[in-house]
Amino acid sequence: MLIFAVLVILPLPQIMCNIHRAKCSTSDPLPFLHKHYQSGDLIVVNLLSQLYVFQTTMDFSKRPSKELFEDTVVMTPIYQHILALEFAIKEINRNLHLLPNHTLGFQIYNTYFMTSWTYQASLELFSRKGQFLPNYNCETQHRPIAVIGGPTSDVCVHMSAILSLYKMPQLIYGSTTESSMKKEAALWQQMFPNIDGQYKGICLLLLHFGWIWIGILSATDDNGEKFIQNMISMFAQRGICSAFIEIFPVIDYSNSFAELVEVGLQMYMVVMKSTVNVVLVHGEIYGIIVLRFLSTNLKTEDASLWRKSKIWVMTAEMDFTSLPFLRNADLVFLHGALSFAIHTEKVSGFQKFVQMKDPILEKEDTFIKLFWESAFECSFSISVMNEDKNVIPCTGKEKLLALPTSVFEMDMTGHSYSIYNAIHVVAHALHDFHSSMLQYRARGHEAKLELLNQKLWKLNQFMRGISFNNSAGQKVSFNQNGELETGFDIMNWITFPNLSFLRVRVGEMKLMDSQEPLFSIDDDDIVWPKRFNQVQPLSLCNSRCHSGYTRSKIEDKPFCCYNCIQCPHGKISNQDNIDDCFQCPEDQYANVNQDLCLPKIATFLMYEETLGIILASSALFFSLVTVGVLWIFIKHQDTPIVKANNRNLTYALLIALLLSFLSCLLFLGKPSKMTCLLRQTAFGIIFSVAISCVLAKTIIVVLAFMATKPGSKITKWVGRRLAMSIVLGCSLIQGIICTIWLTTSPPFPDADTNLGVEEIFLQCNEGSVFMFYCVLGYMGFLAIISFTVAFLARKLPDVFNEGKFITFSMLLFCSVWLSFVPTYLSTKGKYMVAVEIFSIIASNVGLLICIFSPKCYIIVLRPSLNSKKQLRRQTQSKT
Repeated sequence: MLIFAVLVILPLPQIMCNIHRAKCSTSDPLPFLHKHYQSGDLIVVNLLSQLYVFQTTMDFSKRPSKELFEDTVVMTPIYQHILALEFAIKEINRNLHLLPNHTLGFQIYNTYFMTSWTYQASLELFSRKGQFLPNYNCETQHRPIAVIGGPTSDVCVHMSAILSLYKMPQLIYGSTTESSMKKEAALWQQMFPNIDGQYKGICLLLLHFGWIWIGILSATDDNGEKFIQNMISMFAQRGICSAFIEIFPVIDYSNSFAELVEVGLQMYMVVMKSTVNVVLVHGEIYGIIVLRFLSTNLKTEDASLWRKSKIWVMTAEMDFTSLPFLRNADLVFLHGALSFAIHTEKVSGFQKFVQMKDPILEKEDTFIKLFWESAFECSFSISVMNEDKNVIPCTGKEKLLALPTSVFEMDMTGHSYSIYNAIHVVAHALHDFHSSMLQYRARGHEAKLELLNQKLWKLNQFMRGISFNNSAGQKVSFNQNGELETGFDIMNWITFPNLSFLRVRVGEMKLMDSQEPLFSIDDDDIVWPKRFNQVQPLSLCNSRCHSGYTRSKIEDKPFCCYNCIQCPHGKISNQDNIDDCFQCPEDQYANVNQDLCLPKIATFLMYEETLGIILASSALFFSLVTVGVLWIFIKHQDTPIVKANNRNLTYALLIALLLSFLSCLLFLGKPSKMTCLLRQTAFGIIFSVAISCVLAKTIIVVLAFMATKPGSKITKWVGRRLAMSIVLGCSLIQGIICTIWLTTSPPFPDADTNLGVEEIFLQCNEGSVFMFYCVLGYMGFLAIISFTVAFLARKLPDVFNEGKFITFSMLLFCSVWLSFVPTYLSTKGKYMVAVEIFSIIASNVGLLICIFSPKCYIIVLRPSLNSKKQLRRQTQSKT
């Protein structure tokens, strides 16, 4: 049974294969209908897409046939890519020094923007001519030596997947992601600058104009994903945010054309209804076709929304191209757009070469007649003209210059310039390759070609290290990653009613190794969309927060959207769109609008102001009173009352009071280094002298009474020396305290910036607060001793009640300075200085009045009491 089962099952694969062969035949795939060949010793292949085939739903019920190409349409602007290649080949073949004894030819394949045709073209390069048999090409001549592919990234990726297996040198003029071609990176050179440099340039452009609220429109391929990831990351770092991220509609077999239009219009509606004025567009070369088509449909759907034009910022991968059914579509949506483009220079002779093209004479070029018919809307086919009488015949004498630029541009575009340079890279690499093979010079022409075919992979090394100046004078070289070392031009699009447009270079961006790109742009040369009336547009989520306001983030909104809140009191913002207000410097204050810091007014206790006048006048007045008292005492120095009060101590006390009154003037006026050093120390020492004199007087009174007792030994202590010793000793201690203060932490001029909003109070900083209170404390100590001694001596039999007067004066002194301390600590600014001046004057006046007014009364008004006779009578009555 088992054997039977095996016998039945074993033939099944063969049976199935026979059934399969019965239905399908193995024949060559559908041949390329659109290709262009020019013979030469060395062939350069170019895979491009000038013709587009509208994809229809495939049911795989029959083999592909030529019927697929019935709906082929011509993208007339792309024909310039072919002309740029032809012009470069012709230029090189005329150069007798670049490739002597060799000629370059080319083979151009149209891949229809389709993956399958890209793969087929890549495999056909390794087949015998006329047959599709990959790996069976043994010819040594007319074999391809390099392949140029583009402009879409799909062509580059799919082409490289095949060609890299054969180590075929490749030059691509479209950008690709690093991940998609990482393995093949050593086998291709990219005729495109470093893509990260373009990303940085986009950020610099947006920030230059202050466009921080934008929309993003991108393709769905790997390039588009990388673009969005990189841009979002860079935008977040630079304060730019996006209102939306929309994707171009995907064209595939599963979607009908109506579905594509519906999806596209929905996407375009989101773009046009958005509040952004700037839309960043990343796509392939056909991206502008989609935008133009959607703009045309929107004009029909909603004319008011269509007039709300945007500023399109397009990447260098995009270029203008068009389809025939959009020939008469409006271009106004592109007016004022900005785009990045690979840096180009004007190639001399190209326009003349283009104008000399004649479709009648070109036999091998299968593209030129298709281009000519589409560009000039004519036909070379008699049968077509017979069927449609409205079709005009093509003469071949039509002028390309007469075509609007939306159909064909005479100046070399960025992609064409890349192809032109790519051909020259191949030629210079071949030149270097042949120069390196010196030992093979003796070999024949065919032997050299065979050697080149055997070591074709080495050509990649020569390409990577190439460096030359092209005919336009621009240096062509690659970095270590195989990327073209060049920068980007910033182009401004200007459209015209006749469906022509002009791209004007308004800026450039030079890429620097491991540095920020050098960005420059001329704002005055830019033409903006008409609705902006040539005023530089803004693109913000909301209006700017002006000076005096700060931004406050709105929840559930991008960080570019915010509310404007006025700065807190005392803080300002002097720029637009500041996130945080800041405090003014200590010597400045915020103005009413809180957008500017104004300098504070410097204030101090001046002589000119009312308080200063009162205090200065009081000090001077009592100084004069003190001088008057001193004069009275000097004039009556021989009278009993003056002698009884110890003249020397009295003079010293009056002079000290005089200087103490005058020291008040040191506290007035603008503080300086000298006045700050003197005001507290001078007052402290002078007033200590005054209190010391009072203390000496008190002690002398006590000792004088004690000395009257019989047998007292104190008599020898009573005298001038004791008084002077007390005064000098007590004053010396205060002098030592002040000296220590001045040497360790002396007072200095300072400014109190926190006293008032608009004022700075200039003051003397005491340096050491401890030493300041030591000075006051020592004076208080002397006063307490004087008060104690005087209080104990108040009932002693003194003729003039000296003890009582001293007690009262010290009581007044202590009251004044005990009140001074809390008052001084609780006041600020000029009032603090006024409190100290008042305390000095009050304490001085207390001493002056309490001690000297009774004596002056007797001397001036009651001279009869100022006699020895009267003095004895009073003494006897006391005892």
